[in-house]
Amino acid sequence: MRRRAALAGLFGAAVGATARAAGLAFVMVEHRACPFCHAWHRAIGPIWPKSDLGRRAPLRRVELGAEPLPAAIGEVRVTPTFVLVADGREVGRIVGYQGETLFWQQAEALFARLDGSGR
Repeated sequence: MRRRAALAGLFGAAVGATARAAGLAFVMVEHRACPFCHAWHRAIGPIWPKSDLGRRAPLRRVELGAEPLPAAIGEVRVTPTFVLVADGREVGRIVGYQGETLFWQQAEALFARLDGSGR
């Protein structure tokens, strides 16, 4: 019985560590025919994973209408829509893409909403 409890504890700790590591994501809801999505991919896509924000929250791409949205994300009607998800809840979103400068400003504002939990 003790061995089973110990294994369950180790498994629970491993799952918890994985969930914490994956607790922050930047979800891009896009559509293959969206010209603004293509513009974002040309201008920001190569930079995102190298940026401080991109290292904190990896980009997860979701094709609108082709796959289900993550449970933490409410309805999306406009592409691209960028949703910052922390620990299974939506922190906020950016609807549309209006150029590099505005995007970075909006992304910084989204990340500023996070609590001081060390993310």
